[in-house]
Amino acid sequence: MTGPVDTRPFARPARPSATSWRDATGETGTPIDFMSFHAKGSPKFVDNHVQMGISSQLHGIDIAFKRFASYPELRGKPIVIGESDPDGCAACQGPQLGYRNGTLYSSYTAASFTRKYALADKHGVNLEGAVTWAFEFEDQPFFAGQRVLATNGVDLPVLNVFRMFSLMPAGRRVAVTSSAAIGLDDIIAHGVRKTPDVSAFATAIDGKVAVMAWNYHDDDLAGPVANVSLNLTGLTGDAWRVTEYRIDTDHANAFTVWKKLGSPQAPTPEQYKQLEAAGKLAPMGEPATITATSGKSTLNFSLERQAVALFVIERK
Repeated sequence: MTGPVDTRPFARPARPSATSWRDATGETGTPIDFMSFHAKGSPKFVDNHVQMGISSQLHGIDIAFKRFASYPELRGKPIVIGESDPDGCAACQGPQLGYRNGTLYSSYTAASFTRKYALADKHGVNLEGAVTWAFEFEDQPFFAGQRVLATNGVDLPVLNVFRMFSLMPAGRRVAVTSSAAIGLDDIIAHGVRKTPDVSAFATAIDGKVAVMAWNYHDDDLAGPVANVSLNLTGLTGDAWRVTEYRIDTDHANAFTVWKKLGSPQAPTPEQYKQLEAAGKLAPMGEPATITATSGKSTLNFSLERQAVALFVIERK
């Protein structure tokens, strides 16, 4: 897949039925159970660093959703983005793909996956899910740079974003506003090239809320820490237990530990245990307790550039 979106099923001389394909006889063909397409970003290597292309991926999704929505009969059909990734070649290697081992991949994933829901809302379509197109490459060096979720059995930071998503209750999405978020139209048109995108995604079910927050920028360069005040409203009851998870330089990040060990391509058994442990998503200490006053509470925290945090908040 070389383009940002595959729309070939629509490249037909005549408009097909929205509910089934028709063959040359004009008779009803196979019913459409769901729609699928590919959406890819376009990272580059500029000025000696990786610059991600989140705008390209989201623009492709925007086009596909708009086209599906143009068929009234398709509006309720499930959509599965069959390949949804920062670039179009999992096996390729090169400086423009240097995002894959570290936290740039995980923060990009958090920032892009949640915008897919915003685009589905914009067009009124039914987004069922999205698939990251990652592989397992045998007999490769540690942290070789292919698009994988783990390297020689050691988990990469991006895998921990999906673990975070799995910890979020599948109840309902909760409205989130952020004074430091990049607007949907702006991020589609220009990406995240000036100020960082500091925002969040939240879901809730009775007695449980989860908030994923990130500090994302397209450019893989050092940047200031984001100091965040997370204001929660609508909490019922007084006491809530908060479990925090983090992906950053020092948490859920085996790549950092591997470099500190001297980047060994034949790690000792003890080093391998260290790498395995460093690659896992784990709570940051014991859960804390917060008090809700009139249904409101605030969590204050800092996020380094390209970091992702998850707060699982449960009524005690």
